[in-house]
Order: sequence, then C-alpha cells, then structure tokens
Amino acid sequence: MSLSLIVNPFLRPPRTNGVSESSHLFCALYPAKHIRPEKLKVQASGNTLGTYFRVTTYEESRGGGVGCIIDGCPPRIPLSEADVQVELDRRRPGQSRLVSPRKETDTCQIYSGIAEGLTTGSPIMVHVPNTDQTAHDYSELSRAYRPSHADATYDFKYGVRAIQGGGRSSARETIARVAAGAVAKKILMKFSGTEVLAYVSQVHNVRLPEHLVDHESLNLDQVEESIVRCPNAEYAKKMIAAIDAVMARGESVGGVVSCMARNVPRGLGSPVFNKLEAELARAAMSLPASIGFEFGSGFAGTLMSGSEHNDEFYIDKRGRIRTRTNHSGGIQGGISNGEVLSMRIAFKPTPTIELKQHTVTRDKHETEILSHIRRDPCVAPRAVPVVESMIALVLVDQIMAQYAQCELFPINTALQEPMGSLSSTLPTFPVEKVGCVADPSVGL
Repeated sequence: MSLSLIVNPFLRPPRTNGVSESSHLFCALYPAKHIRPEKLKVQASGNTLGTYFRVTTYEESRGGGVGCIIDGCPPRIPLSEADVQVELDRRRPGQSRLVSPRKETDTCQIYSGIAEGLTTGSPIMVHVPNTDQTAHDYSELSRAYRPSHADATYDFKYGVRAIQGGGRSSARETIARVAAGAVAKKILMKFSGTEVLAYVSQVHNVRLPEHLVDHESLNLDQVEESIVRCPNAEYAKKMIAAIDAVMARGESVGGVVSCMARNVPRGLGSPVFNKLEAELARAAMSLPASIGFEFGSGFAGTLMSGSEHNDEFYIDKRGRIRTRTNHSGGIQGGISNGEVLSMRIAFKPTPTIELKQHTVTRDKHETEILSHIRRDPCVAPRAVPVVESMIALVLVDQIMAQYAQCELFPINTALQEPMGSLSSTLPTFPVEKVGCVADPSVGL
C-alpha cells in the first residue's frame, strides 16, 4: 500500500518526552514490520497536468524565465519554434492599451524533443526568457499582503514566497501552458481535425448574446479582429469602452471567455470521477483569476424544463446519429457525443488596482497599500489563448486515454467511429530513416 505520509525531522512537531505525538500516531497505525521506506512518499506538487500527455510548467515572474516540459508527445509530428510562437504572440503583454504594458517579446526556444523538424517522442522542453524584469516595483510588497492575491496564502502554506512578481502565482506561468497548448492544438488538428477556439463574451456588465455567434462558422480571424477579442463589432466597442472607463479610475473589471471545440471525437471522458466536463473544469479552474465554469446550458439550464433541455436525436444526411439541439454542450454522461463542445469560464476583476486598500503586513500590523505595478485592467482578452490551450491539453490527453482503452482492438463499427480520421495526413518514412516500419493506417 502506498502512503502519502512521511515523518521528516525538519518538519516534525514539538516532541513530548523525546517523541513527537505524530510519531506515536504513525507507529500505532503502521507497525514497523508493515512499513517499507520506499513506500513513504509525498505526491503533492501540483505542477503537472495530464496522465498520458503530461505537461509540467516552471516559472518565476521576475526570474530567468518561464517554460514547460511536455512528456508523452507522439513522435513524427512536424513542429517548430514558429508554431509555438504564433500562440505565444497572442498571449504576450503590450499588445494594446487594454493589457499590461510590460515589454516582453516572449520569444520561445525549444531545447529538446525535436529532430529534423519532427517530434521524436522524447520530452519536449520549451523555454521563454524574461527580459523586462522590474523587481523594484515590488519592494513594498515584501512587507504587506495585496488583497485578493496569493501573497498571504502562499505564506500560510509554505512559510516563504518569492516576493517579486507574485512568484509561482504570477500569470506569466500561463506562457508555459500556451506553449504546451500550441503542441496540443497541432496534434488535435493532425489527428482528428479538432479545432479549439475561444472569444470574450462578456466584460463587466456588457454581455454578448449567444445567438449572435455562429459556433459552426466562427473563425480565428473574426476573434482577432478586435483588441478585446470579441467577434461582434458592436459589442466589442462596448466592451472596449467599459475597460477604458475603469482604467481611467485605476480600477479593474472581470469578464467571461467562451470556448468551443469542433470535430471532437466521440467517446472522450470516462464515467463517474473522470467525466470529460470534470477534466475540462479542473483545467479551466486552474487558471489564474478564474472563478467559474459552465458547460452547455450551464446554470441557465436550471430555468428550463426537461422537455426544453433534452437534446433529441436524429440521423443526419451522412447517416450519423446527431442531436437537434446542444444544451448538453457536446457531453452526455461525462462522455463526448460528437457535437460541438461549449463552455464558459469566468474571470474575476484583476486584484491589482491603483487605489488605496486596507491590508496587513507580514508581521501582523494593519496598514494601507497602493499598487503601481503594471497590470491588465481586464484579464479576459489575454485569457482567450490560454483557455484554448487548457482545453486542447485536456482533449489530447483524453484522446490518448480513449485510444489506450477502447481502440487497441478493432472497434464495433456499428456503434463506434474511429477517432483518427485525419491520421493519413501525417508523414510516413522508410525503415532506414526512423528505424521502424511506419504504418499509415495507424493514428498518432
């Protein structure tokens, strides 16, 4: 039996008569003859996402840089730094007056996992150096906690923290997610033609009506046409005006990012604890400033009757089973049904504002704090590519899980569809180049 408990002399509580109380309890529960030292381990880092397609991120906002290690990437996929850079450019600061003015190019470097322009199947390391550090901006924060930031809770948990830039809680960590997401997006498109696309659907009290967006035809150019990343010109102007208004007051506002995934293979997700919507929610809610997640009809579904909410089935012109409506958001019973995945992620107002706020110091004295740190008055516009990346990472991991469990052997073609409909577009090579027979009938 694997235990998640370890007695470390450095962390041990005060002793009583030479033996700590925790040691008494540990020995009573687990007699020495049943304990093997190699089984005593802690698995609580929280820096890795995924089971088959695993991504581990690292960063310090004002340190040397940000990056990720991608493990489990399939081999023989064309990949370059330019592929990753396109996505990072959508996330970087300084793009417009609506985002942080920090001047970073966020130029990526791939250090491993690529040979002759193809993934090798070994871990891929992507690194982005920091170039515009201004540690002096954070001198006041070394003694006082910023309201609604992670300063206090990191101290509560670790007893130490990186002061400059918020350390591990900095939103610059999302660079690593976007870098990994760029790889995931390429896998999805190559393997199953799956496309993940997000846009800003709400800023403060300006909300884009859902019927004004056609999820079947929406494209990236329509999203990127506006600096607020809202695909409707009328509502984009209203959102920009709302952000401009709060910026003038030194304030901030929240927003909502809507995300969809088209051409998602059927069968992704598992019953009970690993439902697809649960995995997507976990990924989305790990993002900085995220405060809510909805899929399908979401909370609005509570206002509908069963007959209104049920998605009735029909047979389309290609003979496929489809649903006439999509209140389920492409997921039923925790498993994808082949319809468009639809979800919304809510983000709180940026906690960094240019107004005096009451707080306390690390040595427990009440005080006031006024921040002059560079900030996004609304995180939603820059969160769009980050949300896309997190959804893409989950989908690749779920595709691998589905393939491992349900497609090792021939599928039941009367009920199931093969996932890798576009696998034949991947390059194949003779034996002498890759050291093995490349079978074009096998997917990624």
